[in-house]
Amino acid sequence: MGKPEITLNDRFDLTKDQVLLNGTQALVRLMLTQRERDRRAGLDTSGYVTGYRGSPLGAVDLWMSRAERVLSENDVLFQPGLNEDLAATALWGSQQAELRGEGARDGVFGLWYGKGPGVDRTGDVMRHANMAGSASNGGVLMAMGDDHTGESSTVLHQSDWAMVDAYIPVLSPAGVQEIIDYGIYGYGLSRFSGLWAGLKVMKDTVEATSVVDGRVDRIQLITPDFDMPEGGLNIRLIDDRIPQEARMIDYKRFAAEAYARANRIDKRVWGNPGAKIGFVAAGKNWLDLVHALSLLGVDEAEAERLGITTYKVGQTWPLDMQSFHEWAEGLDLIVVVEEKRKLIEVQIKEAIFDDRRGRRVYGWHKGDTWENGRQLELFPTRYALDPIMIAEKLGDILVEEGRGTEAVKAGLEALAQARGADNAPNIAARLPYFCSGCPHNTSTKLPEGSRGYAGIGCHYMVQWMDRETLGSTQMGGEGVNWIGEAPFSKTGHVFQNLGDGTYNHSGILAIRAALAADVNITYKILYNDAVAMTGGQTNEGELDAPRIAREVLAMGVENVFVVYDDKEDVLPSAFPSGVSFHERAELLPIEEKCRELKGVSIILYIQTCAAEKRRRRKRGQFPDPDKRVFINTDICEGCGDCGVQSNCVSIVPVETELGRKRAIDQSSCNKDFSCVNGFCPSFVTVEGAKLKKAATAEVDVPDLPAPELPKIKGTFNTVITGVGGTGVVTIGAVMAQAAHIDGKGAGMMEMAGLAQKGGAVTVHLRLAEKPEDISAIRVATGECDALIGCELVVSAASTTLGLTKTGRTGAVVDSHETVTGEFTRDTDFTIPGDQLQLSLQARLRDRLSMFDATELARVLMGDSIFSNMMVLGASWQAGYVPLTYDALMHAIELNGQAVERNKRAFELGRWAVAFPEEAAKFTREDVIELPKTLAEIVDFRANHLVKYQNAALAKTYRDFVAAMPEVLQEAVAKSYHKLLAYKDEYEVARLLTETRAKVEAEFDGDLKLTYHLAPPILNGTDPNGRPKKRGFGGWFEKAAPLLAKMKHLRGTAFDPFGRSDERVTERRLIADYQTDMQRLASGLTEANIEVALEIATLPQSIRGFGPVKDASVAAAETRRQALWAQFQGAGPVQDAAE
Repeated sequence: MGKPEITLNDRFDLTKDQVLLNGTQALVRLMLTQRERDRRAGLDTSGYVTGYRGSPLGAVDLWMSRAERVLSENDVLFQPGLNEDLAATALWGSQQAELRGEGARDGVFGLWYGKGPGVDRTGDVMRHANMAGSASNGGVLMAMGDDHTGESSTVLHQSDWAMVDAYIPVLSPAGVQEIIDYGIYGYGLSRFSGLWAGLKVMKDTVEATSVVDGRVDRIQLITPDFDMPEGGLNIRLIDDRIPQEARMIDYKRFAAEAYARANRIDKRVWGNPGAKIGFVAAGKNWLDLVHALSLLGVDEAEAERLGITTYKVGQTWPLDMQSFHEWAEGLDLIVVVEEKRKLIEVQIKEAIFDDRRGRRVYGWHKGDTWENGRQLELFPTRYALDPIMIAEKLGDILVEEGRGTEAVKAGLEALAQARGADNAPNIAARLPYFCSGCPHNTSTKLPEGSRGYAGIGCHYMVQWMDRETLGSTQMGGEGVNWIGEAPFSKTGHVFQNLGDGTYNHSGILAIRAALAADVNITYKILYNDAVAMTGGQTNEGELDAPRIAREVLAMGVENVFVVYDDKEDVLPSAFPSGVSFHERAELLPIEEKCRELKGVSIILYIQTCAAEKRRRRKRGQFPDPDKRVFINTDICEGCGDCGVQSNCVSIVPVETELGRKRAIDQSSCNKDFSCVNGFCPSFVTVEGAKLKKAATAEVDVPDLPAPELPKIKGTFNTVITGVGGTGVVTIGAVMAQAAHIDGKGAGMMEMAGLAQKGGAVTVHLRLAEKPEDISAIRVATGECDALIGCELVVSAASTTLGLTKTGRTGAVVDSHETVTGEFTRDTDFTIPGDQLQLSLQARLRDRLSMFDATELARVLMGDSIFSNMMVLGASWQAGYVPLTYDALMHAIELNGQAVERNKRAFELGRWAVAFPEEAAKFTREDVIELPKTLAEIVDFRANHLVKYQNAALAKTYRDFVAAMPEVLQEAVAKSYHKLLAYKDEYEVARLLTETRAKVEAEFDGDLKLTYHLAPPILNGTDPNGRPKKRGFGGWFEKAAPLLAKMKHLRGTAFDPFGRSDERVTERRLIADYQTDMQRLASGLTEANIEVALEIATLPQSIRGFGPVKDASVAAAETRRQALWAQFQGAGPVQDAAE
């Protein structure tokens, strides 16, 4: 019998039994399944989904929208809420639909979704609505997204107790399968008890992908016998708060417990009655417990032999006490494995309080054991638990209880070794960052002397970008903290960032509060027309910028400034009167004005989200300017001012013999153009340009032998690393789909957090022969069987290496050094590639293969985006992927993106690891080898000086270098050349004459160049007080050669530019350096060589043009004086201040 045909449409096809789903998709299928179950039961119901997005439930609205057709066909309405509490109120309304005899259906089953902080803000609604109750043929589930470790949240949160406080039962699914199973149970529970039901989902369950049993009739619900009060437990038309509370406490809570008992939602999994040690857990911690026991060599048979029993709790509150008592009968010790504030533990202790019979309960603490005046902690309430920690704790307990078998002791020893090896240093880090062209690169700037607060959203990241913005509040409280701080602060004014999504959600009330308090604050409302952090959704209610302006004016804000990107379609006529308009170059002056205003002012900053621009441009839904930016690296000084002005990660380093320069990564550039504001004449913009199709090399891939696929023993644990936004998660998805096609089990979870913004992404993927063989998906310390390293920094991170084990882990890693966001702020930042590779080699030894997949993809396929698929192909060929070739190819086809090219990339990856020497030939830099010897260094620069001025200057240069002590000659050769070859108007003109040829080497088309310059002969300053840059068109290409030919005037009395302050300074620097070097040569000793070398190299730190160079010269002069003091023995000198 052949394997069933698999398609992506299987997700929501109720005729398909075995399907591959992530937890969010499972919520969609749950709604379809409940509707079908009702239909089969003869009920004509509808479904209603509403809530507010937020990680780990950030994609619910995306998937509900994508499934709109099938949901609609099945009478399920998706209606995203404006915020969490209003969405919950709408769900309350859905339960009232039949009360007046006006209902169009027999009932409405509802699903609310929101992350933990949203649960908190919804508490009042939860209490009211739950007291009122649910409909007998309706029911409400609350999917509460908890982030116990704060991976994607501003606070670590746990929602269980908020539910308990509102008397809402809590269900805790342990994986994707149970999201559907417990969802079905939850609707039955809600209908029976009249209660809403909470569905606790976490990253490990809802952001996981698994193969599940999707049968509609998989769950058979049992209605318990229960003594109902008159009128029942469901919602009533005429009701009052006092009888509502009475029914809640006297009936509903116990009805929920009875429902749990009837349906055995909590159950004994391992062991038999008569066991002496019992382990209890729920949800994610159940997965951790099963995993931990396996690490100790304890399986079901061994547990039974050792007198161990396990109890899996599905309904964590209220606990089914009768079933628990039956399980706990005869136990000596009960160990509750539970993270965060304990909910199950306290109920267990309450259950046996009057019937202890010597039974001990371990949980937060290890019984009544004390140490240093405090109870000995077992499972902490802070952060989270992991299988390694749990296994260590349980192993020690088993030894103490006389169950320390050789297998248990061997497991503890293996864990100790893994812990000992988990000591790799963190050599480099990849922090999330604003995307190329992100509006926040400009919008979050502040004038010197001002400070601001961050808010919820992408602009939260500004806090690690040196922009005097620090501190945030809960969503919707932005700026209200200043109301309480202002009366007691010496600061008279602050700025508050506020995203348009947050404004729409609840931030509008914060502005009203600031107005009421009459504090001095400027709200910067960042209108980017997309909720970028969770996938680019639009704002609810079609919120637009003119409406925001009308609303804040109506509130009473008197000063509203619209600041916009001139590439946006901003129509002043669409805005109300009383609003002023300013291009974004005027942002800082506008902010300076706002700083002096009394009361509340608004800057409405309009620029579309960069990631959303890229998406829309691909669909033809957003204008794509016919303009690109190009940097002539010969002119570039490497000062980094373009990065300061733009904060853009598409500015990348280029290493040259004359130092590190800058270039534009055209593949990632989002055409923001703010980098052009860098005070540098190297920038040109090019119209009519199309990137040249990369001249790809041809490789005739031979027939490669199929590798021996690794055997799966239990689970095969894979870790995939990469950079957010580059498709690394797709590699995991392809592998999970291939496993499903192969008939295997797969469990995948991405560890991203903010990482979709260029940060570190790690995908955990477990493969098994059967889906039921997989418990916890998260790979623990030392458990990684295969590392598929799509990026070097993340692959060599200490957190990644800690998952690997020498001799066990096989790895293929892309060795390319991809620059991080740190480069925008640190002009000299480099990736410590050699150290990272050594760290990987030390851990993985002969099971490591590395090649520059990024460069190989560019050379062989014309686009580095295919590098990840190359690494997957290489990993498969190396024998690190236990999936069949046919299944992987089918999975690539199902993914549907550039299918043939991805297949080709897979084959090239196979070839690269099979023939590494051949592959390396394509990735060696095909540039002229940079000078190495002193003679080569001097010759290169002397030849440059001939072009710059004449042979006489080159001779002066050679003579001066030759006269220096040998130990100083290389430093002098580089520094003296830099000073002599200062880039004045003649030299810039000469180099600009070569710009067109450089542009034509990179672009095809009818090219129209605009040169962005600030000629000293033209007056004027930009809004920030710097000399104004202007665009010069084609005529400048005729003028530039004429100006370049006038270089013989340089430094003479006839030099029209020679009397400017900048030129006078440059000539003074040459004279000072000559004097300094002569002083060094005469006073050089063994003791001061190090200081002398630093003095000799100091000019190399002078970079830039105009005001940028002025600042650089001033910093160098301060350092020069300090170094001379040290050279002359005046005492040690501190390093220069940053």
